[in-house]
Amino acid sequence: MEADGFVSRRTSVETPGVDSRVAGAAAGAEFRWLGGRLLDATGGFVGSLPPRMTGEQDFAPVLHRATPETSTSVEPEIDYEGLPQGVATSTHMLAGAVAGIMEHCLMYPIDCVKTRMQSLHPEPGARYRNVMDALRQIVRTEGVWRPIRGVNVLAVGAGPAHALYFACYEKIKFSLSDAIHPGTNSHFANGVAGCMATVLHDAMMNPAEVVKQRMQMFNSPYRSVLDCMGSLLRREGPAAFYRSYTTQLTMNVPFQALHFMTYEYLQELLNPHRQYNPSSHVVSGALAGALAAAATTPLDVCKTLLNTQEAATAAGAVGAAAGSRHISGLGEAFRTVYRMGGVPAFFKGVQARVIYQMPSTAISWSVYEFFKYIITKRQHERRLRGDRDGDK
Repeated sequence: MEADGFVSRRTSVETPGVDSRVAGAAAGAEFRWLGGRLLDATGGFVGSLPPRMTGEQDFAPVLHRATPETSTSVEPEIDYEGLPQGVATSTHMLAGAVAGIMEHCLMYPIDCVKTRMQSLHPEPGARYRNVMDALRQIVRTEGVWRPIRGVNVLAVGAGPAHALYFACYEKIKFSLSDAIHPGTNSHFANGVAGCMATVLHDAMMNPAEVVKQRMQMFNSPYRSVLDCMGSLLRREGPAAFYRSYTTQLTMNVPFQALHFMTYEYLQELLNPHRQYNPSSHVVSGALAGALAAAATTPLDVCKTLLNTQEAATAAGAVGAAAGSRHISGLGEAFRTVYRMGGVPAFFKGVQARVIYQMPSTAISWSVYEFFKYIITKRQHERRLRGDRDGDK
């Protein structure tokens, strides 16, 4: 009886402390330590208390949150695949511009070879067996700087063109994917985003492509980029800079649709968790670029013909008509290519085009994804610092 009376008195003392649910982690921790000490001293006392009075279940979560270990718990995983909400469009544009400039400038010598190998009637000094043979001959006969002649105009055009390209692609891709399959990747959305981004990209890039390809041709008569632009304006008018625009769109829309869909599909296979993985970006970009480049080579040959107007100097080979007028339009370009070389002419330079596009798209995607990762990581760290400062 005395023991029971002791238990009752002890319970009346302890219960208010348990039921009051002491606010604050520190107070809760002190209470449990004190209770534990008293319980040890009385021996078997815990067993005589009802579970409601012990408050063990109620206090455990509070104590868990108060411990130092959980305050430095695992940080949320960085979702870099889509840049953080609220990131300015200029972020996408900066990453895209750097990626585009690096892509075109690093691969420019191969692009020069591609342009020459697509010539429908190359002069004897410009007949090449393969890409490496072309580079050796160009350097040996025309100088070490010849393969990069005109790279400056391409760099100037590639910056704003790729800035619009990637910003438009990211915006449309995520908006359309959310509308079709919220929270998932949509190949249709990737393809449509790539096509829409191409329209803006080519509008900025087409004049630079015209000047670049005229500078790349064998025995190009232009002393500099400005000389080439001035000559085009005087002799052919402003329309010369956009004569191949529709052909370029006709080529680049399927190219980019195939390119983006292949890249995103390969990312699902090689990088299913969509983490920053440079090797997967390089491999996916290279394979996507190679496939799209090979499939659209005939259109690229027609684009080169429209940009260089090579048939004007080969009127004798073509026949009566072409001499003084310019080739305009995709249909006329197709007919001219076929008359001058048949079906094989549509695949002239395919090797150089694939060799150019594989590292080109690999560089573009790896640089772009790297910038996305760095920008996202910094924003994530800045947000975490803000949260910690707010907690203090």
